[in-house]
Amino acid sequence: MRGRRIVVTRAREQAGELVRALEELGAEVVLAPTIRIEPLADLEPLRRALSRLADYRWTVFTSQNTVHVVLECLSAWGLSAHRFAQTRVAAIGPATADALGAAGVRVELVPAGYIAESLVDALATRDSLGGARVLIPRAATARDALPAGLEALGAQVDVIPVYRTVPALGDCATLRQALLAGQVDVVTFTASSIVDHFVTAVGADAARSGRFGVAAIGPVTAETARGYGMTVVVEPAQYTTAGLVEALVQYYGEGGRGKGNT
Repeated sequence: MRGRRIVVTRAREQAGELVRALEELGAEVVLAPTIRIEPLADLEPLRRALSRLADYRWTVFTSQNTVHVVLECLSAWGLSAHRFAQTRVAAIGPATADALGAAGVRVELVPAGYIAESLVDALATRDSLGGARVLIPRAATARDALPAGLEALGAQVDVIPVYRTVPALGDCATLRQALLAGQVDVVTFTASSIVDHFVTAVGADAARSGRFGVAAIGPVTAETARGYGMTVVVEPAQYTTAGLVEALVQYYGEGGRGKGNT
């Protein structure tokens, strides 16, 4: 990894773990937060849902962003995270579960595969969902695989948007020039929304220039990148930050496909 120039596009407040891990391995990290997280102006639907958590058999969290927004709202409204003891809590992956656990919320279920489809399967295995009410606080724009999958199993799903992602790159002429000049080895993506904003910011021609590879945290993000004409060179088996770093190490390590590439 030494000397490799890797772009980290994650929101600034979440990028620290990935940046530190890459820098410790000798990579030259270019921090280019493509999005920032903005809570929605009207969160009254969330307040109402949180006031009757006992009505929901499950509350499902699909990102750390959602956890942070919900916990900040609880604090602002003078409510305790302990109210989640009234419902069963599922998290899409270990990082989301850790964020909940840090606030004292007991997470009952984390699927083996950290995508919506795996979460649907895990919930179906754990519980008979016919007639069960399920609360899903999430981003304003998100895939419908989770609510649709649960509804197909007979659940009554309340989806409540709590935040949106907005562009954060601003003037990215320097990054665009570096991409077109082949001065970047890999661009990392941890969500499809980040891919969308990245392409808008740097331009479709730079995105599909073929002068850099993409490291995508999971299959959904990878498919979004491929849809823009980008070449995905790293896709970890474990859809986490640690898994992404490990896959990059393997890619550039002895016998890896990236060994010797410049």
